[in-house]
Amino acid sequence: MTPDCVLKSLLMIILALFSANASNWLYLAKLSSLGSITEEEGCERLKGLIQRQVQVCRASVEVMDSVRRGAQLAIQECQHQFRHRRWNCSTLDTPPLFGRVASQGTREAAFVYAVSAASLAYSVTRACSSGELERCGCDRSVQGGAGTEGEDGVHQGPRFQWAGCSDNVAYGVAFSASFADVRERSRRSAAGRALMNLHNNEAGRNAVLSLMRVECKCHGVSGSCEVRTCWRAMPPFRAVGVLLKEKFDGATEVEPRRIGSARALVPRNPQFKPHTPEDLVYLEPSLDFCERDAGSGVLGTEGRACNLTSKAVDGCQLLCCGRGFHSRQAQLLERCGCKFHWCCYVRCRQCLRRVEVHTCR
Repeated sequence: MTPDCVLKSLLMIILALFSANASNWLYLAKLSSLGSITEEEGCERLKGLIQRQVQVCRASVEVMDSVRRGAQLAIQECQHQFRHRRWNCSTLDTPPLFGRVASQGTREAAFVYAVSAASLAYSVTRACSSGELERCGCDRSVQGGAGTEGEDGVHQGPRFQWAGCSDNVAYGVAFSASFADVRERSRRSAAGRALMNLHNNEAGRNAVLSLMRVECKCHGVSGSCEVRTCWRAMPPFRAVGVLLKEKFDGATEVEPRRIGSARALVPRNPQFKPHTPEDLVYLEPSLDFCERDAGSGVLGTEGRACNLTSKAVDGCQLLCCGRGFHSRQAQLLERCGCKFHWCCYVRCRQCLRRVEVHTCR
């Protein structure tokens, strides 16, 4: 094979890998700002977008900086939730951002898709509520008021009035679906991977919806809270990440089957109960992530800090994959002897504490 043929083959493999990963829009997290792009130019130059996402970008240019912040939020939350695991959500400097990890049908890919769709809905919703976007604002569908009545019809407790700025999560969820799902919906009749991605995207958005809460402010003489104004608000995104991590731990292994004229995902083990729209699903077992594989975006666990006393996944035995670990003494600089001084500051000393650090071989 000639050098030109070899180069052409390598380019085809790279392009195939790049186009196969529908989460490549997360590469927008590497950009500092998207405020300079316009409808006429700019969307085509954004790395990681497929053509249908470029079309969404052109139609919704003002939303794209929220998309960038959503990508950053997804990566930060993924790295926080997996900081003690063999795969710690490490990223590459070039797309695909997670290497082949997100392009395989594993639990890890399921989490990446779910947290990405959730963070996109979250970031766009937050931009609506803060007045950054002209096309959306607060959720005005939540209106009116009510009182609390006991079984005998007698008023009990403070009345409340829907007011304030309820988060317009419906708009954020709709935009997330239109942007994150476009490639999968265009190939929905393909193998189960498209169905898996769509399901996990929806599970991520459902996590945001399920954690919506009511926040209130009291009004009345001397703080009597005779009347409250209330609004619907999203939770901290950390709560969404925690919920999706729980779903990751309990994810269901599925396989695509034809049911009537449609294809659907069903549990591979018939003894397992069917998954719900809130659960994560996966098609393939995970890698062990023990050894470095730069081509796949797997950094391995060599050099990672481990917990000598833990029996969980962050323990030296499991995290180091049985290879053993190095131990060394280190000095940790920390604040100590803090005292409150009137008024109104805290003064601390700087202390050195000797600690033992363990790292995987």
